[in-house]
Amino acid sequence: MSQISCLPLMGSLIWCEGKPVYPGIRRRLYYTAKSNITQWPTLPVDEFGRPTSSVLKGSFEMAADKVFHCIDVLAEKSGLTSEPQGEAPSQTQLNKLVAVHPGVDDKATMASAYLNNSDVVVLIQDMNGKYRMIGNEKWQGKATVNQDLGQGSTGNANTTINVEHTDLIAAPFYEGIIPTEDGNINEPVTEGE
Repeated sequence: MSQISCLPLMGSLIWCEGKPVYPGIRRRLYYTAKSNITQWPTLPVDEFGRPTSSVLKGSFEMAADKVFHCIDVLAEKSGLTSEPQGEAPSQTQLNKLVAVHPGVDDKATMASAYLNNSDVVVLIQDMNGKYRMIGNEKWQGKATVNQDLGQGSTGNANTTINVEHTDLIAAPFYEGIIPTEDGNINEPVTEGE
């Protein structure tokens, strides 16, 4: 019986003492319905289906006139976590985003109706400026939205968006183009610019 090599998937995990690790996410996220996407970036895997990178390859291609929309959030009240689920050899990651938007107006209310009934993909930026993706074409996700109009004159009014999605790894990195209402963002910089 031959042994399957795991070495290409394993490596050292080094941290340089004194190097800061900034927690949290930035204040703007981007989302779209999975049905708006015609081609997906891919997670590299080996012949056994095991991820060989945490960085997705390629960019989204969107249906005609479809884009990612933005939501501004309170970064200090929002966050992304990932936890294991299932049992070996079928264990996956459950990526969970909690995003708190500081408003309950008509636009926030309409967004909540849309998000509650759609399977969405969300792109968020970590504090190092790298985008992470919650959602994929393989598994269906779940989005729920709560609104709190606050109490009295000192309460906070906000809309809280919760997105959960199964993936092979913890929120993969996305380096591709993000088509938005205001044009493409995250475009690669070419030499000489």
